[in-house]
Amino acid sequence: MKKKYTENYDVIIVGAGHAGCEAALAAARMGCRVLVLTINLDMVAFMPCNPSVGGPAKGVVVREIDALGGEMGRNIDKTYIQMRMLNTGKGPAVRALRTQADKHRYHEEMKHTLEQEENLILRQGVVERLLVEENVVKGVLTSTGAEYYAPTVIITAGTALRGEIIIGELKYSSGPNNSLASITLADHLKELGLEIARFKTGTPPRVKASTIAYEKTEEQAGDKEANLFSFSSKDSDYLEEQVSCWLTYTSEESHEIIRENLDRAPMFTGIVKGLGPRYCPSIEDKIVRFSDKPRHQLFLEPEGLKTEEVYVQGLSTSLPEDVQHDLLHSIAGLENAEMMRSGYAIEYDVVKPHQLRQTLEVKAIQGLFTAGQTNGTSGYEEAAGQGLIAGINAALKVQGKEEFILKRSDGYIGVMIDDLVTKGTMEPYRLLTSRAEYRLILRHDNADLRLTEMGRAIGLVKDEQWNRFEIKKYQIENEMKRLNTEKLKPVAKTNQKLEEMGYKPLQDAMSGAQFLKRPEVRYQDVVNFIGSAAEELDAKTIEQIEIQIKYEGYIQKALEKVDKLKRMEAKRIPSNIDYDKINSLANEAREKLKKIQPETIAQASRISGVNPADISILMVYIEQGKIAKVEK
Repeated sequence: MKKKYTENYDVIIVGAGHAGCEAALAAARMGCRVLVLTINLDMVAFMPCNPSVGGPAKGVVVREIDALGGEMGRNIDKTYIQMRMLNTGKGPAVRALRTQADKHRYHEEMKHTLEQEENLILRQGVVERLLVEENVVKGVLTSTGAEYYAPTVIITAGTALRGEIIIGELKYSSGPNNSLASITLADHLKELGLEIARFKTGTPPRVKASTIAYEKTEEQAGDKEANLFSFSSKDSDYLEEQVSCWLTYTSEESHEIIRENLDRAPMFTGIVKGLGPRYCPSIEDKIVRFSDKPRHQLFLEPEGLKTEEVYVQGLSTSLPEDVQHDLLHSIAGLENAEMMRSGYAIEYDVVKPHQLRQTLEVKAIQGLFTAGQTNGTSGYEEAAGQGLIAGINAALKVQGKEEFILKRSDGYIGVMIDDLVTKGTMEPYRLLTSRAEYRLILRHDNADLRLTEMGRAIGLVKDEQWNRFEIKKYQIENEMKRLNTEKLKPVAKTNQKLEEMGYKPLQDAMSGAQFLKRPEVRYQDVVNFIGSAAEELDAKTIEQIEIQIKYEGYIQKALEKVDKLKRMEAKRIPSNIDYDKINSLANEAREKLKKIQPETIAQASRISGVNPADISILMVYIEQGKIAKVEK
């Protein structure tokens, strides 16, 4: 009998993109023996699309990953070439960092991090099947016949599952960036009974930097003020010399070229069958949907320090190559640009996310988790956030510990996962600030205050990060207490100074905190009257104090809503409930509840088609004890 090669692990990760890397590092750092199998080691944490990290909502996710003990924030801080804080003219709830990455260094640094991690084995291999017995995962089988066993498996296959690249009339089997597609595994997931959807995404052409007429474009420089993603990074590490991006626009000629070639555009000829992202459409889709717009923004984004490739952000397309050349040359600054890589669309299989629990474990197969674009999301940040949660829960499951669920009120990662498993998605899901009902408390600046204690309890936040956090938390609490105690009195000297500063004089005594609530007043203004704190505070700590005091009323209202939500989250729905026996439920509600199988009353209330009346009936049914209560 032919001998098989076998090995045993605690957690196996299939894929080493942004989700796979976070999942693997989390599980390994929590003490599990982890195997990562990837089709190509040169694609670890690769950026096949934008050479960037962050932006609205997405940047907050990176900070949440970091606060929980994940890696993305640390890795981008090592490898960025430009950093910008967005929406600085707006309130703190929508501010977010966005950075240009050196995509090759980002891959190299993350790969090296995985290679150096204790308990983690990184290996090139193609997984073809899962080993499943009686709906319990046992391991994986590779194309070489090797069998790897583990009680938990996480699939983070990105866009490789039955991936197909499309350029004009050309369509061929491939993963991103012409890597191997994962076809046999995609077939196997269907065999296991999982519901699969077909999605589509795309990428724009890359052009050669030295052939761009930058004088015809607008420079977009990085920030002078230090801002970094990881709470572990120091302001002194901030790059003073950053690489600029450049802004240009499509022209009427560009739009005419596209209109004249719509009969050759795969998304209009029927070649593209997968559903594409609404919030990141191809340029041909933009021209059709927004025909009244005379031009569209394009950003020229360098892909690294040691490459001439420039990413034309906003020009995602699957038009034929000859059309892409003409299109590029109709754009200001790109009249003589040399196209180094053509844009393309990619279709791929996804696991419909309503089949997942909020831990990202597949409901029908114990021990199997999925994360990232496999679940229908788009974006490196969304993938990394899911990977972290899947890795944490796989490790906790192996260790026999209580599962970890991040709620909507805890972070944007919780919003994303709840959206996916409760509402599903009909297109590549993109995280937006508008999806978060508690965005005033889910800010970029306070991710560490929200999540570091959770990361510490899980075992991912190590001593150095924890000690730094405790110092910051103590300083904030201490100074807030001092500002609420120290008074400014309406004496002549104080009022004269206020008038000199352009502020209204005091009528009555007020605390430093009350004075700081005035829109025009900054923390340093208060210090000018009541003196400095006992110890020097850094800029980020001062920013946190200002936000908490100035927005105190709004934050308190949001927290009251969160308390109400938490009470509903605490009301669990027994797993053995039979919705067909609840006679008073509306038919639509019954169908949706049976499909989603919500775990709490709060989750049930967010399902489309389940009305407040249905929730009331469901709560009465459970409270009357007609079904067995679930043990916590």
